[in-house]
Amino acid sequence: MMKAEENLGMVMIFTLVTAVQEKLNEIVDQIKTRREEEKKQKEKEAEEAEKQLFHGTPVTIENFLSWKAKFDAELLEIKKKRMKEEEQAGKNKLSGKQLFETDHNLDTSDIQFLEDAGNNVEVDESLFQEMDDLELEDDDDDPDYNPADPESDLTD
Repeated sequence: MMKAEENLGMVMIFTLVTAVQEKLNEIVDQIKTRREEEKKQKEKEAEEAEKQLFHGTPVTIENFLSWKAKFDAELLEIKKKRMKEEEQAGKNKLSGKQLFETDHNLDTSDIQFLEDAGNNVEVDESLFQEMDDLELEDDDDDPDYNPADPESDLTD
């Protein structure tokens, strides 16, 4: 309004429009800066909240030892449960070595099995009749072949 009173009686449309444009530009700039500041503030708050998530209890010898005692107790409890389950299910399986150490009849069980079968092992020879089609390579024919050097088997 001040501009209108100052320019009363003059050609003032251009002057008024210019003044309104300047005022609108100022208002838009204020809105932009306020939005940017709000955005920066929100980002800063989000960053601080995220830092709080990652900030835990500082580790000291005392609280580590108390945690370790609880953890070991939990592990022991889990192992006891597993052992009870295995005993109840009858899954107390021995390894092969333990089986041979406890039962010496297993030492000769395979020999006894073959003797009971009469040493008759049946082989289906038809499976081996078309061996020529397999294109097996003889490594003995390659003069550059060295079994100790895996690179020598590569073709040039």
